[in-house]
Amino acid sequence: MSFQGYLKSIHEKTGKTAPDFRTMAEEKGFTEGGELKVKATQITDWLKQDFELGHGHAMAIYALLKGIKDENSK
Repeated sequence: MSFQGYLKSIHEKTGKTAPDFRTMAEEKGFTEGGELKVKATQITDWLKQDFELGHGHAMAIYALLKGIKDENSK
């Protein structure tokens, strides 16, 4: 699955967009000024618990928050 495919299915499941996840991560203290401040496990645990995302989908959001990928990545 492409990165865009992951984001699309996450949006369909949660109703949340990439910017929504960035905002929520900042509000939770996981990021500061767009910079990730926690380990991947904290992000994936949050997404699995609160949004019932699978590991691959949670890692896609982690990559987004880490800056490895963005909404325009394939």
